[in-house]
Amino acid sequence: MNTESSQKDYFITPEQLSIGLFVFIDLPWFSHPFSFNSFKIRSNDQIQTLRGLGVKRFRYDPDRSDAPQFPAAAVATAEPVVTTAEASLPEPADAADPALAAKRERVERLREQRVRMGNVEKAFVKAASIMRNINRNLQARPKECIEEIGELVQQMAQAFLEAPELTLHVMGEKAGGEEVYYHGLNTSILSMMLARDMGMAMEEGKVLGLGALMHDIGLIEIPDRVLKKTDELTHAESELRKLHCEYGVRIGQKAGLPGSVLSIIFQHHEMADGTGYPKGLKGEAIHPLARIVSLANYYDNLCNPVNTAKALTPHEALSLMFAQRRAKFDAKVLQILIKNLGVYPPGSIVKLSNDALALVQSVNPQKPLRPWVVVYDPDVPKEEAIMLDLEQEPEINISKAIRPGQLPAEVFRYLSPRTRVTYFFDADSRGGGGRS
Repeated sequence: MNTESSQKDYFITPEQLSIGLFVFIDLPWFSHPFSFNSFKIRSNDQIQTLRGLGVKRFRYDPDRSDAPQFPAAAVATAEPVVTTAEASLPEPADAADPALAAKRERVERLREQRVRMGNVEKAFVKAASIMRNINRNLQARPKECIEEIGELVQQMAQAFLEAPELTLHVMGEKAGGEEVYYHGLNTSILSMMLARDMGMAMEEGKVLGLGALMHDIGLIEIPDRVLKKTDELTHAESELRKLHCEYGVRIGQKAGLPGSVLSIIFQHHEMADGTGYPKGLKGEAIHPLARIVSLANYYDNLCNPVNTAKALTPHEALSLMFAQRRAKFDAKVLQILIKNLGVYPPGSIVKLSNDALALVQSVNPQKPLRPWVVVYDPDVPKEEAIMLDLEQEPEINISKAIRPGQLPAEVFRYLSPRTRVTYFFDADSRGGGGRS
């Protein structure tokens, strides 16, 4: 039975449908043009469409309805309800129904997105593996490794900045113990995304991507007992960890890295308000590329800290940075990050105004409060999950963001929110539509 129904089920005939009635459609989701299997009737057009489905009776919820109660003769209680899985598709009244066709097109788009996500995820894991192998050999053959990283940045620039078909996604890490490599990739991708929207030339963007990938190179000189410690660092441990900026510059100099990259490595913890390290630089005293990497690095560390119990959701991280810590960042760069990731960044779990739970799939930079979402519905197979463009659903809003840990187990499995996140984006998505 539909989980939204109560133990006592109320039914009416199609002729008794009226505006204000909260109804359930106990049919497969594909067989009707509505976005959800349950909703409040708001127009006569909806009533006519419901009557055209060929359903003999509709289940409704009197507590969620604005319509008057119906006489007992019109209500059947405690009767078995045909579930979505048991229902058979009615003969389509109109095979060319534009609304139904639009829904099927939406489902196909979701399927295609999943394919692209899988491909991008494979590429991302491969890039992390390349970074791991490069770091292993960095001390022995630094110049050769730097050349390999430069080639990797070139590939990333082509894949993430020039390919028009990639969409902003949030995907989970697959390889345990390789967090430092994922962090470098996250920071590099986010930094290049920001640079592109700032109008930065491609060549400079590649220098930025290289610096972002290499920003934590000095960590190879820091003992694992400090790097992997999840408890609060002692003062001595904290000071030791901070030395990775200097160590990174030393390694970079031996490898022949350009000055701009060395500045990124040295200054990626400097803050616009002077509260950063190692020099406590302020504002424009910080290299322009380092300001970008500093922000991307800070954001990713909030989402993916060494101690995952302290991880913030993307929504919480952006809210914290904007509401309480905006003075730490270049104002223009922070504004562009928020524009790209939206008020509810991809990967955010949200509750909709109709009480449905959903996972934000991609952003709408023109309307940041109306992203694409994947909706939890136990009556719809996970592989065919409802995907909504909230810009096309004016009656549905996001009520609030929810931490993944607050979700029931079945909802968590269905939406599959990740505890650790990585970021992907697309030019199309903006058109109209233990680390340091």
